[in-house]
Amino acid sequence: MKEKITVFATIIPSVLILDFITKSWALDALAGGTRLEILGGFVPLTLAYNRGAAFGISLGEDSRWFFIPITILALVLLLVLLRQAQRRDWLRLVSISMVVAGALGNLYDRVRWDRGVVDFIGPINLGFMDWPIFNVADMSITCGAVLLAISFWGEERRERAAAVVLEEGEPTASG
Repeated sequence: MKEKITVFATIIPSVLILDFITKSWALDALAGGTRLEILGGFVPLTLAYNRGAAFGISLGEDSRWFFIPITILALVLLLVLLRQAQRRDWLRLVSISMVVAGALGNLYDRVRWDRGVVDFIGPINLGFMDWPIFNVADMSITCGAVLLAISFWGEERRERAAAVVLEEGEPTASG
């Protein structure tokens, strides 16, 4: 349990602090339509408020009353996953902590005002499409979700390998 608490207590405050600081900076520096560019113009910084979910998915003008309870439910499920995780399954612990931290960062924005979640990184022109504007919490959710999928995939591979070993090790009826 100590390992879980250590990972959780390290990642969540770190991401939340970084998310809060960068959103506060964006609200000040990018207010009034100001746009900055970094990395030679590849990454523009543009203040936007997202009332919907990822990629601007919306369920109406003020969908926050839908997304707040959904986020809380997701957080509860993530905490169940955290509790079920092996204490030294670092990939699982880190990934869950990253998703929880990002969800909490965006939940804070949804609860504090009706403007929406503060986004400011992007849009990034990928040549074939513009990647939507996002924030630190979104990055944490995305990276954590990818790592969690890798963790589940690895667990499934280990379970299949163990099942094969068990099948090969069992004596057959004919022999």
